[in-house]
Amino acid sequence: MKKIYFMLLLSALTLGFVSCSDDDPDGDEIFPTVSPQRDNFDKWLQKNFTYPYNVDVKYRMEDIYSDMTYNLVPADSARSAKLMKIAKYLWFDAYAEVMGQDFVKSNVPRVIHLIGSPAYDSGEGTMVLGTAEGGYVITLYMVNELTDAMLANYSTMNEYYFHTMHHEFTHILNQKKEFSSNYQLITESGYVSGDWYQVADSTAHQAGFVTPYAMSEPMEDFAEMMSVYVTTSPAGWNAILDDAGTTGREALEQKLSMVRSYMQDSWNLDIDALRAAVLRRAGELSKVDLSTLD
Repeated sequence: MKKIYFMLLLSALTLGFVSCSDDDPDGDEIFPTVSPQRDNFDKWLQKNFTYPYNVDVKYRMEDIYSDMTYNLVPADSARSAKLMKIAKYLWFDAYAEVMGQDFVKSNVPRVIHLIGSPAYDSGEGTMVLGTAEGGYVITLYMVNELTDAMLANYSTMNEYYFHTMHHEFTHILNQKKEFSSNYQLITESGYVSGDWYQVADSTAHQAGFVTPYAMSEPMEDFAEMMSVYVTTSPAGWNAILDDAGTTGREALEQKLSMVRSYMQDSWNLDIDALRAAVLRRAGELSKVDLSTLD
């Protein structure tokens, strides 16, 4: 067997040398030195995401970053530009205002991938608005649903985009530094896994969960608590607590306390300061020029 292996290896090496002799020195280089052509949006992304934060924003859908189990549609470039201006203002800049640019650069994903459509789960009838993979890639869906009418409606924008941005970023922080396993003990018997979409908001609140999706598992519960809190006004948050009743309210307040402590102790992040910055910026969003790239 050793002799046969040697002969096969010798043959392969011989073929390799022959192949090398046929290389075309005038062919395309494997590592081209010529910069790709970039339009104004590409240059704006470089200036606002790549250079300051080392983030690659991909709005031309790429298979390698796409979940091919879904029937997905590429993102419209004009709407991608508007969404990324919003993401910079309400996500990156909000964290940078409270925590500094170095914190943002160290912890944001290296790739933001934009998809035009939602990712529908035909089996459950649910849709995915965003995903975070290993702290490296965040995918944002429904870019093509960003209309002028929606831009004037903070509640809808928050549901589809702002909440998702903060939710997925929380996952990245949790992947780097775990939160206490005691968190899941607060409502340990309330997690329903994949059946969360069958639960009404009020039912979830009364069971001690900030959203029905929070009932899927502890990791999602924690990310939902953080993202809902920092994107919801004090009046809106109090409405959730009132809807929860005595038992649900107690559980929600315990969870919020643990989220607040985790962010403070692990990241030196004051979630109330972050919420103030996010809500102030949300109120100013109508003044942001989304029609031009400066």
